[in-house]
Formats: sequence, structure tokens, C-alpha cells
Amino acid sequence: MDTQTLITELQSFGLRLAEAPDADAAPPPEPASGDGEGRRAWTSRRGGAGPTQHVAATLRGATVMIPIHTDKAAASPFVARIGRDGAGTVARDGEELAPIALVKAPRFYALSTQDGIPYPKIALLHGADVLASTVLQTCIRYSEREKACTFCAIGQSLAAGRTTAKKTPEQLGEVAEAAARLDGVRHVTLTTGTPRSADRGAAHLADCARGIKARVDLPVQAQCEPPDDFAWFERMRAAGVDSLGMHLEAVEDEVRAAAMPGKAEVSVARYFEAFEAAVRVFGRGQVSTYLIAGLGDSLGSLLGASERLIAMGVYPFLVPLVPIPGTPSADRAPPSGDFMRALYTRIGPLLARAAMRSTDVKAGCARCGACSGLPGFEAEGRAAAPPGPGAAWTSTPESSDDATVQLRAGAEQGDLSRVPPLAPGHLLRRARAV
Repeated sequence: MDTQTLITELQSFGLRLAEAPDADAAPPPEPASGDGEGRRAWTSRRGGAGPTQHVAATLRGATVMIPIHTDKAAASPFVARIGRDGAGTVARDGEELAPIALVKAPRFYALSTQDGIPYPKIALLHGADVLASTVLQTCIRYSEREKACTFCAIGQSLAAGRTTAKKTPEQLGEVAEAAARLDGVRHVTLTTGTPRSADRGAAHLADCARGIKARVDLPVQAQCEPPDDFAWFERMRAAGVDSLGMHLEAVEDEVRAAAMPGKAEVSVARYFEAFEAAVRVFGRGQVSTYLIAGLGDSLGSLLGASERLIAMGVYPFLVPLVPIPGTPSADRAPPSGDFMRALYTRIGPLLARAAMRSTDVKAGCARCGACSGLPGFEAEGRAAAPPGPGAAWTSTPESSDDATVQLRAGAEQGDLSRVPPLAPGHLLRRARAV
């Protein structure tokens, strides 16, 4: 199995970790936290905002985030037998496919801030060289489940005591300096829950970026919803933010209303206005957006939105849904590997031709790329062929801002074009109560 197919399949199915035959004990699934177990711990994460339920691993030279803490992963056909050194082999149906090495917990996890807070409660290692923090661990929508995003677990890690509600610029600067010095961290991702203020968290993100840059020269990405006043983009840039993320997650109105009823009140049109303004400030390729496949958007909608985003200079970071336990989408099936490959094989070459490769992004999720198979498909000239016998497409001219790809799925092989949308959380609960 080639590397890109293996990564795509692992991120859809997840991975079961098992003890290697010659290991004394299976590796613990949680990150080290200064408890003396740092040599035996690996970087994984449960709950929280952004990518979660994953373990970070190196697979054939690529750093990949692979779901392990989900029901789907517990039943995955892929298994990795891991030794005490974190190394092992990925296998399926008894066939060994590739060597794998879990990313060890970094040395900065053993430290605490000057005010006594363990560093992992301030920021975590994502992938192999990214420092990531949710600077505001609360969101105006999360506590109101009828408006909360059905796939989000921003409050879980806070409730479990694994993080703090608000990180200060001084704390983040201290942790970032140590992470760069001790563990070779190369860039920083700052995200936030949405506060009630009109800046949507941009003000605190700017302060945090300023605090980091005062201590260490690392590129910083900030992620938030579009602020009411786009002048915040200039202010964030002046504070030291190098790239910006504003995450659509879904694009079809019906899907957005079901999967994120509160956030859907901010229209797709408003996001595109914000993208246009942000690109003028940060430049082409330095603005990105998450698109989560598996919430219900059709393949054609995701492809069309991605092409429009690329045309305006925005990097569409396509990822498969990871169903998080304890959320309304916990029982949701992730998109298939074929579905994701259909996205990647089309969008990867378009990014390359637009000179918007992930390696050109200064900081953030697209630069890291570990939660998606997309970066591996950016090789210029890679054929954008159909992903398998169940789908075929025809293209219209690439200059169009609308959907340029139509897919036809063979009925006998199953329909790849759409994943059924989620029901809003209150409807899910009502159905279960009946």
C-alpha cells in the first residue's frame, strides 16, 4: 500500500495500538505531565478544541495524527504493535504494511510556569514540531447545546482539569521559549473559543502573539471566527500574527445548520468577505480554513468550495471528521478513505499549481499538515484521477469560482458523493428520548 493511501485509510479508520510481543508493557496513551514517565509516554490527546483523540506518529518519514481514542479506532482493521521505545509496525489482516514510531512527549511537558501551572495545561505539542494552545477554553455556544457545534469538545479538557480557561500572553511566551529551546518547536498555532465580544477573540489572540514574539522568534498562526471589524486583521498582523485561520468546517447551508447551528448564523458569504479582506493583509497562502469531510457536505460541494478558496488565495485544509466521545457526533461514521482520496487527488495538484503548498504556509495547521492527507498530494503534476471504480468525474474550466467537478457514483459500488448530515443536537436528544 503506497504511503498516501495508507495515511488516508488510517485517518479514516483509526488505529489500534497493541503491545509488541517483546515489550514489557504497552505504551501509555496519555502525554507525559512531569510525573516521571516521560521516557514511556507519547503525544496523544483527548477532548479539547481542534484535532483530538489522536496519537502523533512518524510513518515512512511523514508526521501523521492518527485517531486512537474513538469507538471507530477500537474496531479498526489496522493495528500497530508497539514496543517500549515507541516503535513498531502497522499491519492489516496480518500483513505488515509499514514501520511506525510514536512521537515522544516533549521535554517541556515536565516544566511549570513561574506561577506554578504545568506547561501542558498552557500548550501542547501537535505533530512533531508545533506548539498549540486554545487561548480561551470557553465558547459562547458550547454551554448552550442547541447552538453548540456537534463535533466540538472544547469543554471536555477543561472539565477534566487538563487545561486552564484563559492563557495569558506571559504564560504562552514562557512555554513557547522553552518548547523551542528544549524540543525544537518551529511554529505556534493559537486557537480560541468564541467570546461574546465583537472581535471574536482577535484581541486576546493578538496579545498572545505579542507575548510569544517578546520571548522567542517563532511564526504564529491565530485562528478565530471573522471579527465584526476587519481592521482586526491589521492589528493582529502588527502584533506578530504571521498567518490566519478562519474555519468554515462545512459549506452547505443545510449541513451547517445541522452540524453547527450557532456558528451557522455567520453566513458562508460573510466568511468569504473576511477571507478576501484577510488575504489582502496576510498574503496569498497565509490564510487558511478547515473543511471537515463527513459532516454531510457532498463531494462536489467540498471540491467547489476548495477551488473557489484557492482562487482567492485561501488554503482549504481538508480533514476527515473524527467522532469525539461525549459529543452529539460520537456515533457518526468518519468519511471513507475513498471519499477523502477523491478530495485530495483533485485539490492537492491545484494547490501546487497555485503555488500554495503547505510548506509555504508560515505557521498553523496547514503548515503542520499532520491531521490531513492533503499535503502528500501536492506534488505538482500528480494526476487528479478518480479514487476508485465507484466514482468518476468530469471537469469544467478551472477559472470558475463555482463547483467545477461533478461526480457520479456507481450504485453497485456505493455513493461517495454525500455523507448524510447530522441532526441538530436537540433533535438527537429528543429522538433518543422517544
